[in-house]
Amino acid sequence: MSNPLDEKRRGGKPVADEPELSRLVGARAKRKLKAQREQGHIRRTVWSGLSMIGLVGWSVVVPTLLGAALGVWLDRRHAMNHSWTLTLLFAGLLIGCLNAWHWVVKEDRETHKQQGQQEDRDE
Repeated sequence: MSNPLDEKRRGGKPVADEPELSRLVGARAKRKLKAQREQGHIRRTVWSGLSMIGLVGWSVVVPTLLGAALGVWLDRRHAMNHSWTLTLLFAGLLIGCLNAWHWVVKEDRETHKQQGQQEDRDE
């Protein structure tokens, strides 16, 4: 024989003999918990977005500057008809953009995975 309170907890449906006040309090608590979860999710999303901007920025800037610095050093040591600085600056920029693209795709996958898990929990 099953307990009606256990059925209520599992199914989320009100039991016929449940007092009105109890249902109202339960519904209000459920809404409040959902709002707190969503608000926490928004805060995490904002901070993760800001950290992603920083990560993308640094992942482009660092290889670009390293390429430029190596190019300047090579231009001073081994003079050529073409500029090592411009060549390696462009190569560093290309590597940095590919690196940033990698991080954005990775974060996008994780975000979609977390959203799917959150939707599964809400159902």
